[in-house]
Amino acid sequence: MSSLRLFQAACALGALCTTFAAAPALAENGSGQAADVSLVAASADFTTGQERDLADPLAVFAPKGDPIRHRIDYEIWDYALKQTTLSMGPPNRKIARRTFPTLGSYILKGPQSQYRLEGSLVLFSFLEEEVIESFTLYREDLEKVAATLDIAALPRNEQLAFWFNLHNVAVMEQLAKAWPVREPRALEVDGVPLDQAKFITLRGTPVSLRDIRENIVFRHWKDPKVIYGFWRGEIGGPELQRNAFTGANVGPLLDVAALDYVNSLRATQKRGERLAVADYYEEVAPFYFPDFESDLRAHLARYAEEDVKEILAQTSGAEPAIRDHEIADLAGGTRPASYLNVGSLAGAMDDPLLMGSIRADLAMFQLLEDRRRKLQVMIANDEPVYRVFFPDLLEPGDDPDKHAVE
Repeated sequence: MSSLRLFQAACALGALCTTFAAAPALAENGSGQAADVSLVAASADFTTGQERDLADPLAVFAPKGDPIRHRIDYEIWDYALKQTTLSMGPPNRKIARRTFPTLGSYILKGPQSQYRLEGSLVLFSFLEEEVIESFTLYREDLEKVAATLDIAALPRNEQLAFWFNLHNVAVMEQLAKAWPVREPRALEVDGVPLDQAKFITLRGTPVSLRDIRENIVFRHWKDPKVIYGFWRGEIGGPELQRNAFTGANVGPLLDVAALDYVNSLRATQKRGERLAVADYYEEVAPFYFPDFESDLRAHLARYAEEDVKEILAQTSGAEPAIRDHEIADLAGGTRPASYLNVGSLAGAMDDPLLMGSIRADLAMFQLLEDRRRKLQVMIANDEPVYRVFFPDLLEPGDDPDKHAVE
């Protein structure tokens, strides 16, 4: 049973303290039954000479034709996300109010980003050591899945979900281990910047977070909406979704992520007669926006809601001038100085604070109060405070790649 190792860890969420077990993701066939991974491995010739091009070791992960009907279960990661991640609600395109130091102090606590009421924030300050260790174990379990199951032979959406989940749990792991930290990009792993550190191992090949994004996903997927599936741990980037990606939900969930990001202040703003965009778009431009201004504006128009549509109509160009690299953390990457018990109102939103409370400092209390006010105003204005998506379903006999993200 070593491959199905179970362990329990306290989530350390105050009155909501729960336990969850981390185990390897399980490959399943289309009928929902556990697949015989050893047979899958045997069906693919995993000899060293055939599976690995030494000049391009990641070529083995190029998607193959005629996919096998298997899926990977991410129920445990999905549960962990819901226990550790707080959605701030859809963007309302309003800057968060200024923060102030506590009485008798000059030190600013909590998130300082003017965009902190957008996206999602992780409850890093409440994660106990056992929970942090669980992220490492889960990441290692996903590595074992890649070593045993031919990921490239899965349906394309199954592959995409695997790469998103592996990348994001690896980011969560490293930030949780290093916390408190103000900016993820300032973090180093064994002396190497987090994004370039090759702390992930795939079939014996050391791989970095950037490798997963650029040398696997961006290399083999044409649709630019895939850029919204990768969480970088920063407020200024695409948010960490509270749902694990799966083969069934990856397409619709990416659309939700794109909709939220494109219509947020951290992604698009009008500055004079020019369009200002997040610097994240400049980073991914070589893969999806080679003619930066025209390609990006066409992409933004695909997801723009009314306010952003007006901005696109009133501006020209696209300047990657919006930069916010602060950690997406409820505590802002700092240790709380004092505590209060706070929680969400019943029915406010589906979040880790629902019907419970946590010990939060004054800065967290202010942020949670600002969040509550934002959502109440949106509700009063008949604005949606959550996004709804429906998984893509396959009927018996359907092509496994029927709903594949290109």
